[in-house]
Amino acid sequence: MSKQQNKNTPFKPDYVFGKKNYIVMAIGIAVIALGFILMAGGGSDDPNVFNPEIYNFRRIRLAPMIVLIGFGIEVYAILLDPDKKK
Repeated sequence: MSKQQNKNTPFKPDYVFGKKNYIVMAIGIAVIALGFILMAGGGSDDPNVFNPEIYNFRRIRLAPMIVLIGFGIEVYAILLDPDKKK
């Protein structure tokens, strides 16, 4: 225990992250999931037929950038100081 506890006071654990951190982490996970959803699809039902839709802008440029932005949000959420007031 890092703080002096008295018998009537319930033990309150010290967490590394605060509520604000978890909210920003959830936003980052949602952005990463959106990026992976945008990457999906574009295949062909017949393996002998090539579908050039797999190389469109959304799957090659947009979706990976959204995933990287999501990872950046996650890094920010980890480094965010939960005790800092605005």
